[in-house]
Amino acid sequence: MQQKPFRLITIPVSHYCEKARWALTKLKLTYVEEAHMPPFYRLATNRVGGKSTPVLVTGDGVFTDSTDILQYLDKLVPDNAKLYPSDFQLRRQVEELEDLFDEQLGPATRRWGYFYTINDSQFIKKRWTQGVPSFEEALFPVVYPLMRPIVRKAFNINSESATQAYEQINSVFEKVNELLADGRSYLVGEKFSAADITFAALAAPVISPPEHPIKPRPLQELPDSFASKISAFRETPAGAYVLRLYRDRNS
Repeated sequence: MQQKPFRLITIPVSHYCEKARWALTKLKLTYVEEAHMPPFYRLATNRVGGKSTPVLVTGDGVFTDSTDILQYLDKLVPDNAKLYPSDFQLRRQVEELEDLFDEQLGPATRRWGYFYTINDSQFIKKRWTQGVPSFEEALFPVVYPLMRPIVRKAFNINSESATQAYEQINSVFEKVNELLADGRSYLVGEKFSAADITFAALAAPVISPPEHPIKPRPLQELPDSFASKISAFRETPAGAYVLRLYRDRNS
C-alpha cells in the first residue's frame, strides 16, 4: 500500500514525463509533480541521482526511466488494474510495442515538433513554464536564448533530420494503423495497457490533443505547414486512436 505521495520530477512538456504522469493518474496513485524547465530540472534530478526526466522518487527507491516507472507502479496495483498483462505472450507484445515507441516514435516526434517551434519563443515559453516555480518562468527570457542552441544540438534539429523524423513517425503510425485495422479497442489484448499509454503520450506532439494536461496551442495559431501535417496525422486511424485515448484519459 502506498504510504505517502510519490514525487514526480518533470519537464512539463516532455512526452516521456506525460507517459509517467498518465500512468500515475490511470492507476489512481497519489503523487506530487515537481515541474521544472530546462536547465533547472537538473538541480532537482541531480539531488536524487537522476539526470534527465521523468524521475519518480518513492519509498522504495528512485526510478529514472519512464518504462522502469511504469513497471514499478504496476507492481503496486491489483491485477485488474495492471498495465502489463499476466499472460506471457501478451506481456511480451506490450513490452515490444513500448520499446518501439520509446526508441523510435518518441525521439522522432520531439525532433519534428521542435523543428517547427524552436524559434517561437512565446510558444516554447507556454510549453516549458506551465507549473514551474515563478523564478524559473521569470528567467525564461534570459535562459531560452542560451538553451535554444543547446536543445538544437542535443536533439539534432535541422531540416534533414526533421524530414527523417517525419518518415519515422509515418512508419510507426502505419504499424499502429495495421494493428487497429481489425477493429480492436486496444493495441494488445482486451485491456488498456502500457503500450497504449506509451503510444498516445509519445504521439501527442504530432496530434496535439485538446485534453493534454499541458494545454496545446490551437492549430490555427501554428505555422500552416505544421498545422496541416498535424491535421493529416489526426485523420489516420492511429491519430484518431490517440485522440480517443486522450478524451478518455481521466475517466
